[in-house]
Amino acid sequence: MKERIVHPLSRTFCLAALLALGLAACKRETAPAADPATAPAPADGEAAAAPTEDAGPVELRDLIESNDRYIVGISYPPGLDRHPGLARVLADYSGAARAELIAAVDGLGNDKPTAPYELSLGYQVLADNPRMVVVAADGSSYTGGAHGQPLVARFVWLVQEQKLLTIHDLLPTAQGLIAVGAYAREQLHTALSLRVEADELPPVERSALIKSAGRMIQAGTQPDADNFGQFQPLLDADGRITALRFVFPPYQVGPYSDGTQTVDVPAPVLLPHVAPEYAGLFAG
Repeated sequence: MKERIVHPLSRTFCLAALLALGLAACKRETAPAADPATAPAPADGEAAAAPTEDAGPVELRDLIESNDRYIVGISYPPGLDRHPGLARVLADYSGAARAELIAAVDGLGNDKPTAPYELSLGYQVLADNPRMVVVAADGSSYTGGAHGQPLVARFVWLVQEQKLLTIHDLLPTAQGLIAVGAYAREQLHTALSLRVEADELPPVERSALIKSAGRMIQAGTQPDADNFGQFQPLLDADGRITALRFVFPPYQVGPYSDGTQTVDVPAPVLLPHVAPEYAGLFAG
């Protein structure tokens, strides 16, 4: 198992990211990625839905907004506009995140927040080949409280099919989700034990932590497609999938302090359950 811990973006990082975006904006015009009045809010554990057939082309532009009530910074890597369907999906996700922030601001009425509400969202291309384009979205939305709400999403765009690959498409049966859940659960429990051992906690605290986090792992790896909606393929030199890295945002399989966690599920575990039309994407 490979595990990556990514702690949520801090307010300081958000402001630094906005400054970087501001410098880039000097060279290009910024505009909202999507109409926030019509964009639906992103559901927990799900990426934005695939675009409708009649959706027009979308130009992905970095967005910067700042006033005494809220701050928004959204950035995209160049070149994704050449895939209009994928661009629409990303624009919809950004628009939904912004709309949710603005709704929280509007809910204040005439009151001002003690600190500006903030949305920081960045996209990164993880893979780009003739078969698929894989994009990661990571960020944070702060609408009061002790810390922001992490935004974690992965998008796998099939170039030839011109569609978003979802876990529902890839693993259509309950048996597939059961197999993935069992593998992920074992790896997460092992990683938890190693972390607790390294922290050298007193026995009582260690037992309580393992019990509490263990319940979260159990709940977050149940064979429900929503629990495994965020994934990114790991590819060999030929662009074929050797494993799927499932991404679990904070609170799903551990406390907020554990950040985002990942589990790599190898192709041999997946292939017996992969839908036949997608088996050719995998190595072996």
